[in-house]
Amino acid sequence: MKKVLKSFFLIINYKTLIITALSVISTYVCYHLGLTAKFPDMLVGVAIVFPVVFSIGSAYNRRETALQRFSDFKGHALAVYFATRDWTTDKQNDIPQRTRIIVGSMIVLMRSMFTSRHDKDIVANEKKIFQYFSDLSLLMRELKNHGVQAGELSRVNQYISKMIIAFDNLRIIHVYRTPITLRAYSKVFIYIFPIVYGPYFASTFHDFSAHLEYVMPVLYSFILVSLDNIQDHLEHPFDEVGEDDVRFDEKEVIMHME
Repeated sequence: MKKVLKSFFLIINYKTLIITALSVISTYVCYHLGLTAKFPDMLVGVAIVFPVVFSIGSAYNRRETALQRFSDFKGHALAVYFATRDWTTDKQNDIPQRTRIIVGSMIVLMRSMFTSRHDKDIVANEKKIFQYFSDLSLLMRELKNHGVQAGELSRVNQYISKMIIAFDNLRIIHVYRTPITLRAYSKVFIYIFPIVYGPYFASTFHDFSAHLEYVMPVLYSFILVSLDNIQDHLEHPFDEVGEDDVRFDEKEVIMHME
């Protein structure tokens, strides 16, 4: 039950309360001024719900792609480590330990990079990440001195190449969002709709029992703003705020590098 309540309050915030209050005030004023109108309900679905649901679907697909790319990164990082540990004929070397340190540092830096919203931090961290890739590539050259053949070295370099591709996919997901104009359009209508529809809500007052007149504006406000909050949480899959976010845990990866 606590988990359900925690998830619920993630999508209920100050915006929900503000829009709900404004919609109730708008309905109250329209009713007492006699401003009523029968606006079509279909407009809500066409102008608001459909674009929001499309945005949520797009954001969810980005999050799923981010999970796959991070899984690719971890899988190939483990493959590189196992190669340094198992493929050498001379086991008396520190290459596996140095590989583990580099991979752990990369994941820590990726978390810092993807949770930051400052462009300068992203650019600086990106340069550091590629320097770690360079260090890892140079480290693999030392495997030749410990009995690893040229063909196997080529395969290890392919693993590193796939790590780079996975990282760049994650970076692109972080930088490029779902259509900005569509999100702006949805937000504008979500926030003004409960207020503009005050005359419509006022026209339904006689359809409800006493003290239930404001149920409709409250429900519309909660539903629409909550959908917008869900989209916002999915839109930033790396900020580690929502429960559906991608978690960068270097301890989980390092745990398998033993």
